[in-house]
Amino acid sequence: MKYRLSKQKLLQTAAQVAVTAFMLPTVASATTTPDPFFQYTDSTPLADIAPGTVLKTRTISAYIAGIKTSVKATQIVYRSTDAMQRPTANVTTVFAPDCKSGCPNKDKVISYQSFYDSLNPEDAPSRGYAGGQRLPDLLITVETALFGTYAKKGYTIVISDTEGQKANFAAGPEYGYNTLDSIRAALNSPQVGLSKNAKVVLMGYSGGAIATEWAAELAPTYAPDLTPNLIGAAFGGTLVSPEHNLTYVEGTPIWGGVMPMAVIGVSRSYEIDIQKYLTPRGLDVYNKMQKASIAYVLGQYSNVTWKDLVKPEFQDRTKIPEYVSAVNKVIMGTGGTPAIPLQIGQGTGGVWEGTKPSPTWGAGDGVMLAGDVRTLARQYCAQGVPVQHKEWGSSHFLTMINWLPWAITWIDDRFAGKSAPENCASIAPGNPLTPIVYKP
Repeated sequence: MKYRLSKQKLLQTAAQVAVTAFMLPTVASATTTPDPFFQYTDSTPLADIAPGTVLKTRTISAYIAGIKTSVKATQIVYRSTDAMQRPTANVTTVFAPDCKSGCPNKDKVISYQSFYDSLNPEDAPSRGYAGGQRLPDLLITVETALFGTYAKKGYTIVISDTEGQKANFAAGPEYGYNTLDSIRAALNSPQVGLSKNAKVVLMGYSGGAIATEWAAELAPTYAPDLTPNLIGAAFGGTLVSPEHNLTYVEGTPIWGGVMPMAVIGVSRSYEIDIQKYLTPRGLDVYNKMQKASIAYVLGQYSNVTWKDLVKPEFQDRTKIPEYVSAVNKVIMGTGGTPAIPLQIGQGTGGVWEGTKPSPTWGAGDGVMLAGDVRTLARQYCAQGVPVQHKEWGSSHFLTMINWLPWAITWIDDRFAGKSAPENCASIAPGNPLTPIVYKP
């Protein structure tokens, strides 16, 4: 027992070191002048343009971890859709191989979804790769390590600004639309030069898992034209039901700030005026977080709970009709059934990052609930989707280290045309994912 406690303490310390890296510096990021390239200003209404249409394109010398490199990337402004089903313009960055000596893997595409997690549009991946020098920009471009093996092999990598140009954090369906339309845009771009038959695997962890999963479940109805292209989705550390996660992470030492971030992001996405429900403390947090990156939130809101933020008459969230409507729309599995194989990984060792198991929803990785993920996997299994699911007893940061090589092996097999593995019969029951009901 002494050895186990010692090991647990060691791993908790490792997680805290990772958090410290995320948190430096802890002051707000400097104001950035918006790059006009990212804005759509043409006279043709977006409503008259098909989703996935290329609106404008440029080539950049990509910055990796804040350092300008000789690596070229194509940035595309394309037509997409927001959570309210309105037309929008969004941005994606595409790394395609230099084909001077042949490109055997160019039409193998990794749609990589970043975990940039922010309420500030200037923290999106496109900004970091175009030369951003702030901490969130550096964190984004460090992610190249996660898909770098595929770039070295000559695959095409597509990285969209999944949260859209308003940075609607945690608004899952919007992530999905932006992701699918970024793939369409890459396929439609003459400058990228992909075959219309290119094969695409979706990949993402944490915030990137939100985009990956929603793209997979929305694809059959929103982007049926991509059916011949999409061959699988691998994701881990997944936010399945934000309502459940609010009670799991509130007041926790590392992840407590994710609760108000998600409330702000989802409210922004569905145009809910949440300020009328907030206490003075809630308004203070709301104002501080309007353009907050997770880099400046982790470990900073350990004492913040729903009770602190919301007026007494709204402590029961089911009494807020706009909240009920919006939060039900962002429960995974409510937007459709994936038509591609899935690989889903999840940690259960949230105690290493200071998050205790929920009395209602059970254990998670510190921010995401394992029981919710199991139920989602079982739901898709029952609907005939090949699902490979795995849990590790590690926390959110450390589970990514376990997940990545597992995901890479699975992705390689999809491109090799192998049959997708599934372990549906061994996935344990999880939490109910039923929508909450408004109680006036």
